[in-house]
Amino acid sequence: MFVRWSNLTLDGDEQRQLPGYRDPAAVRRFEAPEALDMRFYEVHAKSVLNRVPPQSRMPFRWTINPYRGCSHACNFCFARPTHTFLGFNPGRDFEREIVVKVNAPEVLRVELARASWKGEHVALGTNTDPYQWVEGRYRRREGIWEARRDAANPCSVLTKSPLLLRDLPLMLEIAERASFSACLSIPTLDEKAWRATEPHTPSPRARLEAVAELNRAGIPTGVLIAPLMPGINDAPHQVEPLLELAAQAGATSIGGVALHLRGEVRGVFMDWLRSQRPDLVARYEELYRRRAYAPQEERERLARMVRRGGAPSAFRLRGQEPEEDAELAFASSTPVAQQESLF
Repeated sequence: MFVRWSNLTLDGDEQRQLPGYRDPAAVRRFEAPEALDMRFYEVHAKSVLNRVPPQSRMPFRWTINPYRGCSHACNFCFARPTHTFLGFNPGRDFEREIVVKVNAPEVLRVELARASWKGEHVALGTNTDPYQWVEGRYRRREGIWEARRDAANPCSVLTKSPLLLRDLPLMLEIAERASFSACLSIPTLDEKAWRATEPHTPSPRARLEAVAELNRAGIPTGVLIAPLMPGINDAPHQVEPLLELAAQAGATSIGGVALHLRGEVRGVFMDWLRSQRPDLVARYEELYRRRAYAPQEERERLARMVRRGGAPSAFRLRGQEPEEDAELAFASSTPVAQQESLF
């Protein structure tokens, strides 16, 4: 049963019809400093298991995303274009107009119980962060983990938030019955770069502490250094301490992903660059002039830096295009010794 709180208010019985949903969404606000300018659209999903496109090279075929839009407000987020499918813009709307699938745990139980379901691995956190701010209020993850536990279904999670430690007891219960792994995305330890590019995310050091705690508890947990952005967080003095601390935290995988600027993400990121880092505009216009991905020589440069830090390469070096959503590959645990190239 879904429960609302006293500090959650209805906007004058406001409702909005969102594309793809049969019933209008109830529009609500939280009376909390972190969410005063945000609106939350409660929808009832018909399905929550999303099939990964067959052409994808991801190591999993299914994902779950209980939220659409993300209050982390990362200026590089590859998921921003998906908000246009809902009639929102990929800029401020993506950060402030958050869709909540309030019935996600109940729908998932039904889907996992179907005779046609084969118990395949399901990755969480592959679009927007499942542990963004709103999860602390709606708590959809707990019911989702309980459904996964009861179905003994293998799964993994990728997040930027140590809030996932709240659900560690459930994760351990899942791990007793099926494979389970976690990954924390940590692009940088540099405070200036962090606050500029991921303005509403938890501290990178808090994320590293979560990696260590999860690994101590027996949950295989890795670190994804993504994205690496030229001139912003890619200097050796920025990357090497992160690699060292990730290893000290017992990271079972350490991977990196170069910035890519597909679709509307290019406009959002370049607008930010012109405003905050005009010194880098010409460099980025040249790097991403012909395609959404960094040139091969740039990926090779980053690969060498990662190798110097003692981590295995996480770059494509044979001239092929990177995996379209390479970030997602690390939502499922890949042992360091077996890690595949991702750039």
